[in-house]
Formats: sequence, structure tokens, C-alpha cells
Amino acid sequence: MYEHLRQAWQQLTAPGQPFDVTTVAVGGVPLRSYRHAPPSLREVWLGTAAHADREYLVFAGERCTYAQAQTYTASIAHWLQKQGVKPGDRVAIAMRNYPEWMLAYWAITSMGAVAVGMNAWWVAHEMEFALEDSAPVVLLCDRERLQRFEELRDKFPGLQVVAIRLQQEAPDWATDWVELINAEPALPAVSIDPDDDACIFYTSGTTGRPKGARLTHRGCVANIMNVAFINTVQPIAVALARGVAPPAPGATPAPNSLVATPLFHVTANNCVAQATTVAGGKLVHMYKWDPAEALRLIEEERITTFNGVPMMAREIIMHPDFARRDTSSLTVLGGGGAALQPDLVAKIQQRSQSARPNTGYGMTETCGIIAAVSAEFFVDKPASVGPAMPTFEAKCVGAGGEDLGANEIGELWVRGAPVIKGYLNRPDATAEAITDGWLHTGDIAYIDDEGFIFLVDRAKDMVLRGGENIYCAEVENALFAHEGVAECVVFAVADERLGEEVGAAIYLRPDAAGVDASHLRAHCAGLLAPYKVPRYIWLLPEPLPRNASGKFLKRELRESLQVADAL
Repeated sequence: MYEHLRQAWQQLTAPGQPFDVTTVAVGGVPLRSYRHAPPSLREVWLGTAAHADREYLVFAGERCTYAQAQTYTASIAHWLQKQGVKPGDRVAIAMRNYPEWMLAYWAITSMGAVAVGMNAWWVAHEMEFALEDSAPVVLLCDRERLQRFEELRDKFPGLQVVAIRLQQEAPDWATDWVELINAEPALPAVSIDPDDDACIFYTSGTTGRPKGARLTHRGCVANIMNVAFINTVQPIAVALARGVAPPAPGATPAPNSLVATPLFHVTANNCVAQATTVAGGKLVHMYKWDPAEALRLIEEERITTFNGVPMMAREIIMHPDFARRDTSSLTVLGGGGAALQPDLVAKIQQRSQSARPNTGYGMTETCGIIAAVSAEFFVDKPASVGPAMPTFEAKCVGAGGEDLGANEIGELWVRGAPVIKGYLNRPDATAEAITDGWLHTGDIAYIDDEGFIFLVDRAKDMVLRGGENIYCAEVENALFAHEGVAECVVFAVADERLGEEVGAAIYLRPDAAGVDASHLRAHCAGLLAPYKVPRYIWLLPEPLPRNASGKFLKRELRESLQVADAL
């Protein structure tokens, strides 16, 4: 089977073929890229005019075709241009997964401006940081985000604000979205370089505040093609292994995709939404995650592709409605943003009669997927995330910086067109993360003899909760802001539903009378987004253990604590 995969891989990437791979020099660094890739997202979006009469965006009974979306995006871009927005200027999007998110994104990137994805979970001071860091000239936000911004409005007197789905008249300091979509549909004529910024998505690491990753047009387009490639190469390989004719190009119907994770992340925006858009498929949005509602939409909208975080796939197949709903349209059920546990791979394979398990491994810093695997290959290697995509070189690096061989464990480094330009306003962080074009993923892994990547652990000290990266240091800072906290460490606690939850071991000051776990959670809730508040808290009677240099022994402490003893 793996020989057939190599055969199909070579055929698709050969000279003259759709996924012909070449090497381009970017900033003096040789990067793998697709020879026939469109130069920017503008060309990608304009190309979808061929799907004019197909349904594109669906939300709560609202339906929008590709032709209507083309008109709306041209109107939005024209309105932005009239406000003085120029190529390279930044426009922030702060809203839940409404159809307006995608319309705004395509309008912004197609006029050469830069879309800034604002985390909809952020509380006011987190929003304030991102606005100061990215310095957008326009902010597009829904009702909830508008309320949060109102607390900060005096700090951003020159920022133009557009209000979306207010359910009432917009305040006099904001423009109603209706004005944008009613503007003349005249998409500005601009020239966009492949290495211009397309968007800025904020990502968490191990220390400090979130970093604004600068995703380029080249990187985003390469990711779209990587998704198309993996959806093409593995079915061909399986067909060759079975001795049947491979599917003909274009024979697979356009996908109907359920958008279940936030569009301010690459999983939903770059991997699900953009890939579905290029294929002329349908995007069905949810107001919020609910497995029963997801099953209803899968049945009624004939969803073919579901890619969320693993806990969503688990909740779908374990829900009582799974047996009652018609899920026969599903061909793909899986996700990214966190490892798909091997038992879940088996459960999907066993319980769904039509859907095959799949997963994609990637990062904000790679504009989407690095590797992906599905169907027979995933069932055969359920602990793997698949081979690296054609636009990547991948290697594991030892503690001394040496390149490792097959099956040797080290930090995974990747290089290729999808790697970000760097971090906004953070040359130090950029230099630390990228060496001669090689991105240090922070993941400990090995690559087997067939080129499949296996993740072993994360070098980065963070919690990955339901696809959301959470800084341990950020939560620790919030806890330390409480005068009763003397010492604390924050770490990941395994969780069946969300992958990981936030745990905190705390030693209180002797005079902190009356301070308990609920008090500390309430304190954190005033400083952090709700998902960052510790679920598990241990109040320890003694100071936390340290090593000779005075650093807390976090790993030893984490391993010694029992979930049953947490508060």
C-alpha cells in the first residue's frame, strides 16, 4: 500500500502535472512550492466565479450563492477603499462564525489589505493588546465584540468600526454592515506579491503574550493546494492497492463542509473554508458547537466533510442521535488542532458506515497542515499524523542541533512555502522560531521509514484545550496577580473530551485566609478568557519543589498530583 502511495505521489508531483513541485528563493532561502500555484488569494477568490449558481454560505436558514458572495465582497472592498484602506493596511475581524467572516476575509485579502483574525473569546484587555499590536485601520465586529470594544474605544480614537448583526441601530460611532454590502460592487484593481502578508493570526507559545503570525499569500495558497493534494493522492493510492481504476480528476462532487471551529484559526479558515471554497463547495456555519445540532445539519445539509477538533468528532459518534440521524453523506470525519486519539480512529471506522477517519497536523506558523492522513493509511498507522506535504522538507533535530535519521526522536523542523514570514513586531521571536527557513515546531517526533510523522510530545509548555493554545505563563501571571498566591505553576491535564484542560498547583501566602479554589477561579475569570481559567486546582500545604537553579520542578509536580485530589 505504501509503495502505491509513493507511486501516486510521484505521478501527481511530476513536471507538468497539477501538483508539480519546484523550488523558489524567498529572502535567499530555497523553499518548495507548487509551480502552478496562483500568485495570491485574490486570484483564488476570483476563480470561484465559475461556481456562480452554487450555494456557498449557509447559516440559520440564510443562504448565499457564489455569485452573491462575489458581489458582496466587491462591495465590501470598494467601501474599504473609499475609507482610505490601501494594500498592506490591516483590517481586523472580531466575530463568531457568521457568514460575514468569510465575506470580509475574501474582500480584505482580494484588495491587498491584511486580515487580522481576532480571537472571539478574548476579554477586553486581550482585545486591546491585539489592536495595539496589529494597528488595524478598520475593525469589523459583531454585537458581543462591539460591547467589549466599547470599553476600549477611547484608546483607539482613529479606528473605524463596522457593526455586524446588532439587532438594533448601530451607535453613532460605528457603521452598520448594511452600508458595506450596499456599496458599489467594484473590486479595486491591485497587484499583490506572493510574499505579501495575507492575514495575521494570533498564536500562543510558551511565554509572554500571543504572537501575531504573518501568513503570506504564497503560504495560504500552498496550503489550499496541500489540502487538495492529500485529498487526491491517498484515494488514488488506495485504488491502486485494490487493483481498481483510480477516481478520475473532477469525479468527486464538491464538498459540503460543516464549519465547527473558529474562523480566526487556520483549521477552520485555511483548511476547511478555503479548501472547500476552491472546490466550489458549501460552507455550513454553526452559531456555537452543539453535537445534536451538528448531526441535524449533517443530515439536512448532506454534509460530506467534517473536520473539527477531535473532541467534536468523538461527541458526534458518541451522541444518542448518531444512530437516529442520516449521516450517510459523510465521507470524512476527523479533525486537527490536537491529536486524534487512536481509539477514536477505531471508533469512527467501526461506527460510521460511510465516513473514514482523517487528521491533519499543522500550525498557525505553517498556514495550515504540515502532514495529513486518512482512510486505510490512518487505520494502519493510527498514532501517525501522516507524511509531510509536497511543499515541505521535514526532519527531526537532536538536542545538539544534529539531523536525525528515520525513527530517531527529536524536535520536528519543517521548511517550505507555507512557513510564515515571521511574527509581527517580534524579530526576537522570529529568529528563535525560524532558522534558515526551517521552522522549529516545538513538537517532539520521529519520522518512520515510509515518511510518516509520529508526534511523541510537545516541547512547548502550553495547554492545547479543544484546539485552543493556552499559555501556561499567561495563566500563571493571572494567578500571581492575586495577592494571596505565593507560588504557582500551570500545566496540562489530560482530558478525554477536550484533549487537555488547565491545571494549577498553588501555594498560598500564610495570611491568605478565606482564599479557596472558587475564589481563584473568579479572580482569573476577570483577567482571562473563560477557556483559560483553571479547571483543576491543587492548593498545596508546602512551597512548590524547585531545582538547584531555583526553577519549579513542574514535570515532577504534575506527575505527583492526582486529578481526584484537585479542587
